[in-house]
Amino acid sequence: MGLLDIFKTQKYEEVSEFSLKWLEVDMHSHLIPGIDDGAKTLEDSIALIKRLKGYGLRKIITTPHIMTEYFRNTPEIIRLGLEDIRFALEKEELDIQVDAAAEYYIDEIFLEKVESGQELLTIKDNFVLVETGFMNKPQMLMEIFFAMEMNGYKPVLAHPERYHYLIKDPDLLYDLLNREVYFQINLLSLTGFYSKPTKHFAEMLIDEKRVKLFGTDCHNQRYLDMLETLPQSKYYEKIQELDLLNQKL
Repeated sequence: MGLLDIFKTQKYEEVSEFSLKWLEVDMHSHLIPGIDDGAKTLEDSIALIKRLKGYGLRKIITTPHIMTEYFRNTPEIIRLGLEDIRFALEKEELDIQVDAAAEYYIDEIFLEKVESGQELLTIKDNFVLVETGFMNKPQMLMEIFFAMEMNGYKPVLAHPERYHYLIKDPDLLYDLLNREVYFQINLLSLTGFYSKPTKHFAEMLIDEKRVKLFGTDCHNQRYLDMLETLPQSKYYEKIQELDLLNQKL
């Protein structure tokens, strides 16, 4: 049995009652198989994409981790994985656009990449998705954002609602916003998937209209199972009324 034949042995509904049609584009996920902590196999990738397509999305921009200590991915590795996904989608006759960028971990190596002019995988219009550790503020955080701006990049901070150092430091939060760092919230945060403080901080950022992007941050089927509880959130209707950048990606 060929690899592509495996996909045909497991059927997933392509139409779901749960809808993300209003979002149009998911710009944060981990769907390229075997290169980070997301999808493990190509079969996993296609099953997740089928399910996301069923939510009404027209485009997925998947963003593998690039993290010096754990996931030493390169643009070449990511592009090869994207080619495999696109080939499989074509064979499956799945009509959805899938592109790839990356989620960069902020550290000295990333700063060196920015300052030396190495290629960064951008989402669109030079938006670059970045993340930090959850507990402590990186010492070089503002330096890196300044370097990104000087090199023509627009920083997008992934899931700021999950960073304990931001929750505890409102001044830093507003410093980032004043520096035009774009905030991307994980939809799962509104379900309580991570923690109550994360949920409450996400809600506060939404109330203050500080959020410009949403993403699923999908890693596996469990994430999507929980995502389908999103309509139970009192913020489900509210987020659909925000002026977001997703639809323009």
